[in-house]
Amino acid sequence: MDLSLTPEEESFRSEVRDFLRANLPDDIRDRVRLGLPVSRADLQRWQQILAGRGWLAPNWPVEHGGTGWNLSRRHIFDMECRLAHCPPVMAFNFSMLGPALIAFGSPAQQAHYLPRILNGEDWWCQGYSEPEAGSDLASLRTRAEADGDDYIVNGAKIWTSAAEEATHIFALVRTDAEAKPQSGISFLLIDMTSPGIRVEPLIALNGRRLWNQVFFDDVRVPQVNRLGAENQGWTVAKKLLGDERFFVSRVSENRRMLALVREVAGEERAGGGRLIDDPDFALRLADLARRLDALEVLSLRLLSDADAGRSVGAEPSMIKLLGSHLVQDMDEALLASIGAYAMPDHGEFLFRGGNQLPVGPDHAIAATANYLHHRGFTIAGGTSEVQRNILAKQTLGL
Repeated sequence: MDLSLTPEEESFRSEVRDFLRANLPDDIRDRVRLGLPVSRADLQRWQQILAGRGWLAPNWPVEHGGTGWNLSRRHIFDMECRLAHCPPVMAFNFSMLGPALIAFGSPAQQAHYLPRILNGEDWWCQGYSEPEAGSDLASLRTRAEADGDDYIVNGAKIWTSAAEEATHIFALVRTDAEAKPQSGISFLLIDMTSPGIRVEPLIALNGRRLWNQVFFDDVRVPQVNRLGAENQGWTVAKKLLGDERFFVSRVSENRRMLALVREVAGEERAGGGRLIDDPDFALRLADLARRLDALEVLSLRLLSDADAGRSVGAEPSMIKLLGSHLVQDMDEALLASIGAYAMPDHGEFLFRGGNQLPVGPDHAIAATANYLHHRGFTIAGGTSEVQRNILAKQTLGL
């Protein structure tokens, strides 16, 4: 199988590079390169630049304001964006809810919500996990009981990223308590300003408010805000994963991080010379690069198979498993290259408005905070243990 880019794909890659070089604001690029937080205002500014080029929704069809790109072009675009230090667009809006609305939404829902997502008017978060339903999502307990034209929602969601800023939440709720676990679940679109919703922060290891708990106390939701048929929310939820399962390898993020490690190692000193010239560290970089090359080849093969209409089984679990652990190993190499300057805790400066200036070079400011954040990559989106179980059952037949 030939995995090299076609002349058309090479031309597209050059087009993307030229656009990013000319249009990505310097201040946003520098914050992403250094691992510093990007504000919602800056993210919206970048998203509107992409919207002006028609590239804001790479996995939406053209008729709904998307690009209509195949998976291979999406991979090229994602890779170039990460290498250029672009902030990722809001995945809940563009990679998850948007495609679900296109697949299951009524014409009225599509006409109302899709333009508001594209223009940044609506900001969504995801209500899936619950205190007792994480990897076993089918055991969720948040209830929605019919009451006239509405549902009355009671329960709680946890690990809800960006809920503190979101205008809306899409949530899985149980509408039939007697049905089998993966049945009796519906998919609701809920306004976060609805009476009875309360958001409480959850602070990550690095001191950042990365997640939240969202509580629903007799929240009234119009039944017209249900996406898809009643008790068929599991089908909608699986669509949200859809093609995104091919982009869980984090190849582009690993490429960005490997470039950063090389950049830092070229600046840091060791044994009287540059760290990057140290034989032991050079061998470590070579091993990371080898693993990343293998991961990218596997990812490209899966993308090629999917674009050709060939069946893809459990292999996305393999690239998720390999990619998430590789990010963590990239972090460790970065911390090793920075040395003692990676030790200070800059969380107060980064996330809580503290005025104590950071210690050390710019590339050290957020290194430890990002290391702590990335520890969750082997949990979020399905733990490594879950991925291994999937591979054991579906690939090895154990």
